[in-house]
Amino acid sequence: MMLLYFKLADHYNIIDKPNERSSHTEVTIRGGGIIFLISAIFCLILHSEFWLPILGMIIIGTISFIDDRITLSNKIRIFFHLTAVTLLFFALNIFQIYPWYFCIAIYILVIGIINAYNFMDGINGITGLYSLVVLGGLQYVNYQFTSFIEPDLIWLPVLACLVFLFFNFRKRAKCFAGDVGSISIAFWISYLIFKLIIQTENYAYILFLSVYGVDAILTIIHRLLLKQNIFKAHRLHFYQILANDQKWPHLWVATLYAALQCLIVLIIIYWPIDFGYLFILATLPLVLCYIFLKKKIMISV
Repeated sequence: MMLLYFKLADHYNIIDKPNERSSHTEVTIRGGGIIFLISAIFCLILHSEFWLPILGMIIIGTISFIDDRITLSNKIRIFFHLTAVTLLFFALNIFQIYPWYFCIAIYILVIGIINAYNFMDGINGITGLYSLVVLGGLQYVNYQFTSFIEPDLIWLPVLACLVFLFFNFRKRAKCFAGDVGSISIAFWISYLIFKLIIQTENYAYILFLSVYGVDAILTIIHRLLLKQNIFKAHRLHFYQILANDQKWPHLWVATLYAALQCLIVLIIIYWPIDFGYLFILATLPLVLCYIFLKKKIMISV
């Protein structure tokens, strides 16, 4: 199905041209992340009882694919994103479990995770490899500690990651994920993580996204300090500095991010200490590395 998409993308000129935000220099097929929507359709066929969150993923993925083709207004994107997240909330019974102000906070958090995932999708291999680590950690917890979801709903996106990585984890990628890929998998991972948190009442599982979270949040703060428009394209993420300014190979940087997150996932699983201590242990080293190494690297450039 991915090969079929390549033929369609080539015919309809669905390509990614390098711009000021890009970390690539060649025209490449865009929207390869449609494989995650395909996996969602298989999930729906096999397990129709999960139709509500899968419908949310299809909605947010479809509008993202359209946005990849023709740039939509922010109002249209936000409307469909909120609609999809609302379906996710209904699937998780969030409106019944938490008071209204907690629901607002969770809306902000989920939308933030989705956008952070999209911001971090800028070099070959990073989205697929990072998602594979997070999904692998969730499936391990699902089998060994707490059965919180039908395993197929993790195995299918895992297979989608492997298919996507076959074409993307290369020095010269065959395709990029596009918004349809990064936003769709971010939505699905958000659903899985929040379902696990609600069932176990263990907030430490949100740290399964700590590497992306630290880079995304600190980069926003950095840009605000520089008085930049945070809604415009840029290349100030730490991974972009490594890939573009330091000329590290994309696949090295992607592997580094995935390896760091894998280490944190293992700590969370095998070191069941208080959430506050885990939060500091998982994020403080990342924050310090970001602040001091980025400053040093940017001075040397």
